[in-house]
Amino acid sequence: MMVRVSIDSVRVSLMSQHRVVVLKDVDATRYLPIWIGPFEADAITIELQDVEVARPLTHDLLKAAIEQLGAEVERVAITELRNDTFYAEITLSMNGKRMAIDSRPSDAIALAVRAEVPVYVDEAVMTQAAITPEPDLDTGVTEETGAASAPDAFRDFLEELDLSGLE
Repeated sequence: MMVRVSIDSVRVSLMSQHRVVVLKDVDATRYLPIWIGPFEADAITIELQDVEVARPLTHDLLKAAIEQLGAEVERVAITELRNDTFYAEITLSMNGKRMAIDSRPSDAIALAVRAEVPVYVDEAVMTQAAITPEPDLDTGVTEETGAASAPDAFRDFLEELDLSGLE
């Protein structure tokens, strides 16, 4: 089963300058963090913020090539999580035929925002790696739980955060 998600945010760790795209389950309060490269983070953010660029970026080129070949991007999906690495597929249709192309999640998401197509995550991946915020009953503050099921890289990121100056 596939879960439809939206792009909640693209974040930068102030400690290490690593980027993470956060996907949100559209039907539930579950978030899926995926580490991505800085160029892919910029490509996603540029498109989400409608920033004009002088020349086409790689994902703009990919979209244009797909369209010029007579194909259409139908959707992208995060299909698997194996050894803390996410895998994705881009589904194209051409002349009534569907084809799935292996992709890094960051490239698939950058293409999805340009093609304005839905993003899905396999339920098994959400079960394995999604984080569900739960309200703290004593303070009303929201804290992230489920970190034990999150990928090691995301747990490490959370542990690196220095929140002492926020008090």
